[in-house]
Amino acid sequence: MTRPQLKRASDELDAAADLATDEAKTRLEYQAEQLATLATRESETDHGRLARHTNALRELAAETDDEIAAHVEEAMEAITAYRETLDGV
Repeated sequence: MTRPQLKRASDELDAAADLATDEAKTRLEYQAEQLATLATRESETDHGRLARHTNALRELAAETDDEIAAHVEEAMEAITAYRETLDGV
């Protein structure tokens, strides 16, 4: 089962990574890969893990230019939309 919100977040981060260089590129690619994995895994992802991804993305958005940050913010919105479908918190 694919979770479309997490897939969208991964796609946004891939787009951001295409625009980035050096460490930011590496970090964005890592986050995109992690979210792509979460989008297709069997079990649901917990709020805590998604919160950690969101915090890392918040840092990346603050450290990058506006165009990259816009993609990162779209990814965070997609993660938030997915979290709203989960039980708890």
